[in-house]
Amino acid sequence: MMKYLFFGMILTFLTGAAGAVITNKNDRLSTFVAFSCAAMASIMGIIISLSILRGNNFKFTQSGPILDFGIFVDGLSAFFMLVISIVAFSVSIYSFGYVKEYFGKKNIGYLGFLYNIFILSMILVVSADNAFMFLIVWELMSIASYFLVIYEHEKPMIRKAGFLYIVMTHIGTGFIILSFLIMAGASGSFNFATFREGASTLSPFLRDMVFLLALIGFGAKAGIVPLHIWLPYAHPAAPGNVSALMSGVMIKTAIYMIIRVSFDFLGASSTWWGLIILIIASASALLGVMYALMEHDLKRLLAYHSVENIGIILIGVGVGIIFISLGHPDLAAFGLIAGLYHTMNHAVFKSLLFMGAGSLIYSTHTKNIEDMGGLIKKMPWTALFFLIGSISISALPPFNGFVSEWLTFQAQLLGINLSDNITKIAILSSGAALALTSALAAACFVKAFGISFLALPRSEHALHAKEVPGSMLSGMGILAVLCIALGILPFYFVGILDNIATPLVGTSVISKITFDLSIATATGSFSTVWLFLALFIFLPVPLILALAFGGKTASKTYETWGCGQPATTGRNEYTATAFSKPIRMWFVNIYRPHREIHTTYAGSPYFKERFTFESEIEPIFEKYLYLPLAWLVLALSRSLRIIQTGSIQLYLLYILITLVVSLIYVGSGG
Repeated sequence: MMKYLFFGMILTFLTGAAGAVITNKNDRLSTFVAFSCAAMASIMGIIISLSILRGNNFKFTQSGPILDFGIFVDGLSAFFMLVISIVAFSVSIYSFGYVKEYFGKKNIGYLGFLYNIFILSMILVVSADNAFMFLIVWELMSIASYFLVIYEHEKPMIRKAGFLYIVMTHIGTGFIILSFLIMAGASGSFNFATFREGASTLSPFLRDMVFLLALIGFGAKAGIVPLHIWLPYAHPAAPGNVSALMSGVMIKTAIYMIIRVSFDFLGASSTWWGLIILIIASASALLGVMYALMEHDLKRLLAYHSVENIGIILIGVGVGIIFISLGHPDLAAFGLIAGLYHTMNHAVFKSLLFMGAGSLIYSTHTKNIEDMGGLIKKMPWTALFFLIGSISISALPPFNGFVSEWLTFQAQLLGINLSDNITKIAILSSGAALALTSALAAACFVKAFGISFLALPRSEHALHAKEVPGSMLSGMGILAVLCIALGILPFYFVGILDNIATPLVGTSVISKITFDLSIATATGSFSTVWLFLALFIFLPVPLILALAFGGKTASKTYETWGCGQPATTGRNEYTATAFSKPIRMWFVNIYRPHREIHTTYAGSPYFKERFTFESEIEPIFEKYLYLPLAWLVLALSRSLRIIQTGSIQLYLLYILITLVVSLIYVGSGG
């Protein structure tokens, strides 16, 4: 039964892709076919993954003349399939309304084809059971997402973003291939099952090489610092529904493989592996949110928050590796559960926020939050859903982001039980970095929500904005409900995650965690359920009192004071630049801001007619890492041009020399 359902899901995605192309002359029909099939296939994916999470693994192998088609879905694969399918279903519902923006302007059939192939490739990535098939579907995912990123290719900046993305993703793929080749050489096969057995025969040096190569390769796709530079370009360039998928679930496929390689293939046997991940993760979390605070492009702001949250996920993974390598499997399970929980939570609230950003752009036709304002009255439902996503990503109770970050904090505090002082200090220091990250994230979304939705409209676009279609609101509403459910029902989801972590760490931890409608360990406890009930019961009290007694006294309405201006307008409002300036001043050595002020005078140096203010921060990684690296590569390429003479005789001589050297090497027994 499971086999038929799995292949039915694949067939439904392929039907949606083919149907979108066949009906591309009719935008509405093509939209209906593409996204209806994607939604139905996603429902099948949810059913399959939930069935497997109940303890029934699914395996299917079909030998072919060139490639063995191997599918294996265990608890870890099923969890990531569930994450992908839930987000894909919500985004597909959202897309019915969103793609109307492209009717008559772009090829909807092309978008629908790539959209279905993209989701299918992500599901196959987390289901592949051999290296060859994995690399094929991994490449399919990368190529499909690249063409989705450059969907509006007529814009030069989008072409640049696509180029940067495809270069970085293929560099990562090169490292992945090297790690697979080492494991295949030890196991004698490219099947993942033999990787688990063959890894034990690797020398410590080769095990370390496999880990580092996999971390770099998959880290490039995940967007860890300093391999993140493609992410704030590519995610904003893609259409809003695609951005939600890329940021919400595509980068999670890399997290899946980091966990698979570290825990499943290699057994998480070295403490320094966990320390490396912990350091990179903490830097990614902190720098991601710091750069997000400086952004006024709403989609770039959200993209930098993906770097931050990938860091938070990997903190849990890194702590888990440290604990299991030091002989604390129960603590390792707790850290891994924290990472997996935040994987689900980030997928939900980040996809919600990207859909919210897409809705704002759909109505205002601008990504710049400085040109928005006052949208809470124009788009109340979008404002509500964006607020829920903002609270969730800010890790405020009782929403889902709080629960997983609270679990991560507890996993870090459990590091106090370690005897190695250096490791203990590293874990606790990462806890301090996470605390600062959470505070800065809250500040960032006060800015993002406040400047976008509150006060008065700052532009004509914002003034004439209106609520988005019902399908877009429905897609956002599904994820908004999940943000609440994942926050107030943590005991249920942690139980599922414990079943996933148990085979990877060798022990179950659920019996050692006190769950009486609360999440608790020896380091502390917090009940999100009781908090939610308390808020539900007591929040109406001030409203009732206000209604009962608020009308007893006379009230007058006055305009807000506007610094002496006769009337309050959008020009008098607090700006996003002003909001983030104190933080820019505190971290001036990291941001290295540069500003220019141009003044226009009205006939006299004493009468200033106009000011123009421009401010930007220094792109440290691009300037000091990637530009020198690109210069070095180009310099080496120019030096190698000497062998490219254009002479066919010389090229034949190169071949002859290579052949002679090879024969000598083989003949000498090398």
